Amino acid sequence: MSANGIRETRRALARGETTVAAHIASVLERAAGTDRDLGAFFALAGDAAMAEAEAADALVRERGPDAWRGLPLLGVPVAVKDLIRTWDLPTTRGSLLSDGRPRTDAPAVARLRGAGAIVIGKTATSEHGWSASTVGPVAAPTRNPWDHGRSAGGSSGGSAAAVAAGLCPVALGTDGAGSIRIPAAFCGVVGFKPSFGRVPYVPPCADRLSHLGPLAGTAGDAAELMEILARPHPADPDSRGPHDPGERSGGEPLRIGWIEFPGTAPEVREVSERVWPVLAGQGARLEGLDVPFADPYPALVDVIAAAEAAGTAPEDEARCDPGRLAVVRYGRTVSGAAMIRAEEARTALRAELHAMMDRYDLLAMATVPVEPYAFDAIAPEWAADPADLLWLAWSPATYPFNLTGQPAVSLPAGLTSSGHPVGVQLVGRLGADDLVLAAARRIEAELGPLPAPARHVLGRVR
Repeated sequence: MSANGIRETRRALARGETTVAAHIASVLERAAGTDRDLGAFFALAGDAAMAEAEAADALVRERGPDAWRGLPLLGVPVAVKDLIRTWDLPTTRGSLLSDGRPRTDAPAVARLRGAGAIVIGKTATSEHGWSASTVGPVAAPTRNPWDHGRSAGGSSGGSAAAVAAGLCPVALGTDGAGSIRIPAAFCGVVGFKPSFGRVPYVPPCADRLSHLGPLAGTAGDAAELMEILARPHPADPDSRGPHDPGERSGGEPLRIGWIEFPGTAPEVREVSERVWPVLAGQGARLEGLDVPFADPYPALVDVIAAAEAAGTAPEDEARCDPGRLAVVRYGRTVSGAAMIRAEEARTALRAELHAMMDRYDLLAMATVPVEPYAFDAIAPEWAADPADLLWLAWSPATYPFNLTGQPAVSLPAGLTSSGHPVGVQLVGRLGADDLVLAAARRIEAELGPLPAPARHVLGRVR
């Protein structure tokens, strides 16, 4: 929950209640103070962000309210995950092996800047985003704004923590097996993984699992970012425009299959199920389901590990994150035949889910089965040894939809008795991004926002 969403920030700036420079200076000051404990940012923009803010103020003085025509994010602070290229801030990918200085912005960053947004910093990630935590060799672990002894999740944990702490209304993340949705659930924010290729990912990832998308205080803010981000780019051969997933009458009730994953903690299940009466009250037809597909985790591991191995030379091992190195070494043992079998399993899962989405408009479930684990761990205790190759197995509701490429959003359902957020995930058919976000907005309107994390006093725009 950002202290100020996109519309609220835009309204305050347009009315002259503050200036862009004053707002960005306040955000940077709070980020610097908060981040000593939180660890959300790898680098803050400082002087560069202030220079952009002053240029935005000059435009507002020149054009008045017309300044926002064609620049819907003018003066809005955004944060960018350290896996995503920025020309003016280091991009280390959470690794000691990176030179850290790309010469150009990634297309998604360029589009945000082109809409007037001001990049306030790069957020922390695990090395190459390998784990569902934000623990790595180049920065301190990112802590959960709700409980500093717990993880913010990952690998987009820095972006989720920055939004949850009210340091920016929106941030960019990436998601190869849950890396947007897991931290969104842990930190009590909205995280959206678009359909594969909906937002260009440059340079493209070899595993063809990773999606680039927003983390935001609200589903409305996530949708507004998608309006700016979602169009093809020639440097990503998988990027594409919106496509029609099939006709659906706007008057028909949503058909929703609720999947219960084994091993979900009782209180997580209870909080996530608070969404049921909301959906019923909105006329949805809700049907409970056992997990309707075989666990694709073995295929996921082979695809990810082989890609990690391909990008890591033996001479670089001494500077690798030790956990990721265990995955790299396994990846070197994955044969060509094993990769073919993994791709066959991915194709079969896609076909199975495609057929299933003929019966349902959305699938719904708890985003993750557990409350946040220790801040310096890569996973719950039983999955925390990378040598066991279970480092992502604990989150069975997220990674299947990377293999299928379907759009999925995590939004807050409420808090446990321990005060930890619980997320609920909505999944649509490939291409039904707008339907997924619209459903999230309707649920959000009924549930209302979570309170601000007690760890932080969040100032309003001033």
